Amino acid sequence: MTSLRAFTEIVGADHAMIGADTARWARDWTGTYIGAPGVVLRPADTAQVAAILRKASQLRLSVTPVSGNTGLVGGAHAPGGVLLSLDRMNAIREINPRARTATVEAGVILSGLHAAAEAQDLIFPLTFGARGSAMIGGVLSTNAGGSNVLRHGNARDLCLGLEAVLADGRVVDLMKAVHKDNSGLDLRNLLIGSEGQLGVITAAVLKLSPRPRAHATAMVAVPELTDALDLLNRLNDASGGAVEAFEYMPRAYIQTHLDRVAGARPPFDAMHEVNILVDLAATSERDATPGGDGQTPITDLLEQELGAMLDAGRVLDATVARSEAQRAEIWARREAAAELTFWRKPVIDTDVAVPLDFVPRFLELADARVTAHDPGAEPFYIAHLGDGNVHYCVYPSGDSSALKDAIVTIVEDVVTELGGSFSAEHGVGQSKLATMRRRKDPTALAMMRRIKQALDPQGILNPGKTIPD
Repeated sequence: MTSLRAFTEIVGADHAMIGADTARWARDWTGTYIGAPGVVLRPADTAQVAAILRKASQLRLSVTPVSGNTGLVGGAHAPGGVLLSLDRMNAIREINPRARTATVEAGVILSGLHAAAEAQDLIFPLTFGARGSAMIGGVLSTNAGGSNVLRHGNARDLCLGLEAVLADGRVVDLMKAVHKDNSGLDLRNLLIGSEGQLGVITAAVLKLSPRPRAHATAMVAVPELTDALDLLNRLNDASGGAVEAFEYMPRAYIQTHLDRVAGARPPFDAMHEVNILVDLAATSERDATPGGDGQTPITDLLEQELGAMLDAGRVLDATVARSEAQRAEIWARREAAAELTFWRKPVIDTDVAVPLDFVPRFLELADARVTAHDPGAEPFYIAHLGDGNVHYCVYPSGDSSALKDAIVTIVEDVVTELGGSFSAEHGVGQSKLATMRRRKDPTALAMMRRIKQALDPQGILNPGKTIPD
């Protein structure tokens, strides 16, 4: 009660939530991690965040930061503990069209930033299915990826500066809008992707990009997954690097979408094994101004390249969007991925990355080894094929922890053999702690622990996550 009173004095009684008022934070999006926090604190500004962490440090209380609570790895799970929600810190402080930057607070919802940037004829190019609830603080703390990484990079690549509060309440101000800063260790990038282990991100300066004047979007079927990389390279070469997204959806995914989504339509008249969503974006008027037939040059280019590959037998089928409605339908198919994956239980969710040309080999090896170990298992996956990120999931034949761990270990083995990463864009949280123990280089883990000890000697920031003991 003493600690609750102290925290209430900082944020106000209306913003220190206990009991039933914490229900919206009591489970993660997947439904895997369930348990109400003891208190949810909703600070209004950085000064209140600093005061909360100073008090928590004095009382030796752990604090777990949370943004939109859209994570998939249990990174914001804090049953009985102090949950620090940044949702009230939601100001877009500035959109600077000339410098093409946005200065925002951590609680800004991603789709809100999209809208603010577009009002200035710009975009913040990071996007994914949870953009309507994910917040900038969470995006940066997990170094989120999404569909446009191929052209624009991960969250880390889109951040120029940030502000964070350390475990003892000190504020580190790295809010510069410069593109080059070699003044010592790169603390900004150390904090990005640290999942709340080293500090609580409270604000950021982000890069904006020109708003595309036109898109050319298509669903393409190719004979084999190995043919897809040739398609990507050809389209990038022909368009001058205009490919923004290159997403793989196998036949099983397309069929599940048809079965589970009311009104869903197949991408082609016939079903194909390898289905690719390709999206090109034109920022110049030259490539975006419609011709006499009403079609843009970027769409003409896409059709010409696909037509040539159809004639050569390197593409089996293609459907190019003719309207924004058709383009939205194509993207809705891809962005339903989380719902299509997690409706069925039990499910083993992995998020891996391998070199681009090893994706087919990864899937071949993983499928063979998983089903050899568990003949009743059903792999289910999609991929950001343009950056080698595969969301490889498995519906195992049973729900035992031993079976699940064995299947995860098999996937890890394949990733390791191919020189990949077991965590591409979702973070580590709790669900990948065992993998971190098994697979992360011991020296790298030792360095992480030393850094954590230096910045959070009491271990109060998001304990039990990301860095295994």
